[in-house]
Amino acid sequence: MFRRVLIANRGEIALRVARACRELGVEVVAVHSTEDRDSAVVRAADQAVQIGPAPARRSYLNIPAVVEAALRTGAEAIHPGYGFLSEDPDFAEVCHDNGLVLVGPPADVMARLGDKNVARRLMAGAGLPMLPGSLEPLRSVDEAHRIADEVGYPVIVKAAGGGGGRGMRVVHDEASLLDAMALTREEARRAFGNPEVYIEKFLLHPRHVEIQVLADSHGHALWLGSRDCSLQRRHQKVIEEAPAPGIDEALIAEVGERCAAACRQIGYCGVGTFEFLYERGAFYFIEMNTRLQVEHPVTEMTTGIDIVQQQLRMARGERLALAQADVRCQGHAIECRINAENPDTFAPSPGRITGWQVPGGFGVRVDSHANAGYRVPPYYDSMIAKLIVQGSTRADALDRMRLALAEMHVEGISTNVPLHREILCDEGFAAGGVDIHHLERWLQQRGTA
Repeated sequence: MFRRVLIANRGEIALRVARACRELGVEVVAVHSTEDRDSAVVRAADQAVQIGPAPARRSYLNIPAVVEAALRTGAEAIHPGYGFLSEDPDFAEVCHDNGLVLVGPPADVMARLGDKNVARRLMAGAGLPMLPGSLEPLRSVDEAHRIADEVGYPVIVKAAGGGGGRGMRVVHDEASLLDAMALTREEARRAFGNPEVYIEKFLLHPRHVEIQVLADSHGHALWLGSRDCSLQRRHQKVIEEAPAPGIDEALIAEVGERCAAACRQIGYCGVGTFEFLYERGAFYFIEMNTRLQVEHPVTEMTTGIDIVQQQLRMARGERLALAQADVRCQGHAIECRINAENPDTFAPSPGRITGWQVPGGFGVRVDSHANAGYRVPPYYDSMIAKLIVQGSTRADALDRMRLALAEMHVEGISTNVPLHREILCDEGFAAGGVDIHHLERWLQQRGTA
């Protein structure tokens, strides 16, 4: 195992990785901005290095500063967490060139899977089910019209290098296609430095279902069950659960085996997540995330596998100690993302937390870097905690989450805890299997979309 690992992140995920390192006997180096000098992960680390001022572009996204901190402290590896530099192939290349192990796939694999067109071609070749559309970047308006006519409207125009809900537009008729392509290309050029776009069939009522995979550098790969992340607002996940409710287990197993086989075929190494749209009994691949997901705890709770520790072991070159037959998913887990934001307007709510009461008890987990006295900064993502529960059944997990949310109280700032309490009482969500548009429809009825 590594002797020392630098964590190139902040907040709850940095603390989560630090704990996994400590359990493996690995020393922790924390990097931090001036804003985070007194953070929980800095206090928990063996060493801490300030790498820049508060804005992320001058600290957590500052590749030379991160790499220099790793070299100066004698770190052997860098764990990027999620967000920030976690899917940046240039960062992976710089780490490699400096003799540092990045906890993630190789730079070339990361780059190929980060380009949605390339990823879709790779996964189609590996036998994963695809949405009808273009597997190559669109070369002309005529080609776009032809493909849209073939698959049928509505279609969605997507940026090849997009992500996070950006760089996509739904087109309902031929007259709107040209403007949608021009706008998406310009947005993609500005946001991702890549103006290429492609077209897919737009599903009207899909669910967002994920398959978590682990793959080592010795050709072994396995999958860890499914997750449903359909409860979203503006393409941002709000609540996640595992397993995905109401989907035939044999179908999920078939897709999971294809995902593991795809990892072996493309030489993938590390933790990864295959994202699918699911509608009317069919899966359609949309992208693969080459990093740890925010929602990984629901998979940990149902499988009993520490995904972060597995990441570290695979990055070190160890063989997977698990076989697919060893993976057993038990019960049901639900995660609520707790954000510092107004529950009605969704405006960020930075400031000092004056009261902090989190729930506990059997089957309850809280991943957070916050506490009473912590100042939520305005510079970063607004998530301050992840509340995760597990029950023997989905109904048990829902009841446990309702109780946990009732026990959770944060004072001094606004949070979306009241919103989560309302969502857990929604009959549609309680029934299971809602589509990705359910929450926005519910919010419109509530008057807070």
